[in-house]
Amino acid sequence: MNEAIVKTDFRFEGQKDLYIGKVRDVYNIDDKYLVMVVTDRISAFDVVLPEGIPYKGQVLNQIASKFLDATSDICPNWKIASPDPMVTVGHKCETFPVEMIVRAYLTGSSWRDYKAGARSICGVPLPEGMREHQRFDRPIVTPTTKAEIGSHDQNISKEEIIAQGLVSREDYEQLEKYALALFERGSKMAAERGLILVDTKYEFGKMDGVITLIDEIHTPDSSRYFYADGYQERFDRGEQQRQLSKEFVREWLMENGFQGKPGQQVPEMTPTIVESISDRYIELYEQITGEKFVKSPTDNVAERMEQNVRNMLARLR
Repeated sequence: MNEAIVKTDFRFEGQKDLYIGKVRDVYNIDDKYLVMVVTDRISAFDVVLPEGIPYKGQVLNQIASKFLDATSDICPNWKIASPDPMVTVGHKCETFPVEMIVRAYLTGSSWRDYKAGARSICGVPLPEGMREHQRFDRPIVTPTTKAEIGSHDQNISKEEIIAQGLVSREDYEQLEKYALALFERGSKMAAERGLILVDTKYEFGKMDGVITLIDEIHTPDSSRYFYADGYQERFDRGEQQRQLSKEFVREWLMENGFQGKPGQQVPEMTPTIVESISDRYIELYEQITGEKFVKSPTDNVAERMEQNVRNMLARLR
């Protein structure tokens, strides 16, 4: 198995700082551009797991890049170019402190809350008598606050966001319109691949006063997909849906006694487990995009990335 890229430590001309997230290393260049390196780190339950997953960074970066290009007519986005299979370079934006979650089905955390008695999510009322994986009459927006590393995002309503001054009413309503329009486009693209876009998250910022889509979109890390074939039959029988997301990683962890709770240990990630997760991410890429995944060369990956980024930044200056 090829070695995973779990850390970078580049020094680019004009570099102001480096933000290390759960998966991404983000380099601030002149407070004007961001170099986002999508590493092979993998997280679940807000914990970065001890082993990297080869090709995962390339998978996520290339899916996000594809969907940013495919939705650029809906709203501006931060991307300038992807000079390397694992890197996107884009504009630095002033980030909104909330994430816009769009849900078309009652599943995941929304189902767990509903099952526990909740009849509204983030201020959105839900009818009685719904079942797991049931489709909403129309997609709903359930925003969350953006958490620090190691913390959980917190559900919050539109009115709470506005009352707390996190986002102005005018901006929030535009964020909601963009999120729903992006979700509609993503759903249509998924349907062409025999998939259902179940839920996803979007992050936005402002560049020169203009609301701009940032970060990744419609990847298996930020989205949940069902296979359309058999959805209704499984729902009618009360069976679990066939999913296309990184849920399989969470399921493996739970089966081995880990849910990110205090005192729990991450199970051993053997080479076999790591390779199987890598294979699943490649499968996800091919299913979501309809394209054959081409593994990038694994020789001197860090040097390749650094040189590709340097060449890109030189063109921007």
